Amino acid sequence: MALIPSTILTGFLGAGKTTLLNRILQEDHGLRIAVIENEFGQENIDNEILVQDSSEQIVEMNNGCICCTVRGDLIVALTKLAQKRDAGEIQFDRVVIETTGLANPGPVAQTFFVDEEVGAHYLLDAVVTVVDARHAMTQLDEHEEAQRQVGFADKILISKTDLVDAAQLAELKTRLKRINPRAPMNQSDFGRAPLAEVLDIRGFNLNDKLELDPGFLTADEASDHGHHHAHDHDGEHEHVHTEACDHSNDHHHSHHSDDIAAFVFKSTRPFDPARLDEFLGSLVNVFGPRMLRYKGVLLMEGADRKVVFQGVHQIMGSDIGGKWGEDEERGSKMVFIGKNLPKDVFIRGLEQCLV
Repeated sequence: MALIPSTILTGFLGAGKTTLLNRILQEDHGLRIAVIENEFGQENIDNEILVQDSSEQIVEMNNGCICCTVRGDLIVALTKLAQKRDAGEIQFDRVVIETTGLANPGPVAQTFFVDEEVGAHYLLDAVVTVVDARHAMTQLDEHEEAQRQVGFADKILISKTDLVDAAQLAELKTRLKRINPRAPMNQSDFGRAPLAEVLDIRGFNLNDKLELDPGFLTADEASDHGHHHAHDHDGEHEHVHTEACDHSNDHHHSHHSDDIAAFVFKSTRPFDPARLDEFLGSLVNVFGPRMLRYKGVLLMEGADRKVVFQGVHQIMGSDIGGKWGEDEERGSKMVFIGKNLPKDVFIRGLEQCLV
């Protein structure tokens, strides 16, 4: 049987996750979705729509969706749902897990790779993060969880954009790109987001596409340019700019130095597979807890196919991708998103793995 695609929906308190979920649970979209609320707080799905016996954990909605509130172990809840589905007691085609507003989505994502029972039934599709345009700048300043939720995202939905002006929204988007340049952004006010923007994103598929925000790439290169050589002699590689910023804006967000940020490694020289394997293994051993998401499309010495890899914390997977095209420029491109990662250590080590 095919694995059940699963989406983790995260976002800081009050961002609008519940509004989006209420829509999923009420709208006539023809999809059978099991929604798991991994909740501990007050922010529950509107009880008006859940006419339920207090002991009943699973409620079928009018549109065929299922709502399940979990106050305990997520693994147990997922396993029970799969057993009921296999037994024909309930029907659903996919799962959406809503985390609490203060949750770090990392452990939830890892569940899908670490627990055999969960891995046998479910496939993690993506982490979708809802960001509140009005309060996000303050939340990102004050709460590392808010930064982590953005760093983990495969897709970012910005809510409450009607409450900010164009300049504030632009500044927020610049900051979000700096934290996570690989997640496309869309606006989603009042929970209005087409389900296609929430489901089937395939953020965890090992494919050989590495979509990075082009604005981030040019700014990242610009900020490295000129510092690259000037600082080599003292062993310090510039307090590396992972900010994708145009320097005329520096006064704007000099005080928003996020601990979680992204950087990119690119090279047209091929990697030595054995050296790279050993180096990536050591990076994950040392920095794994601080590495939120990372992905790469790699050019290997003597290989006519791309190699793709990606990971969450210490869990890394790799695969052979498609063939390099005749006219395609060959090279490696990798993005790392993490907390206070020493960019110079990563870049120098990777350069030493090149042939």
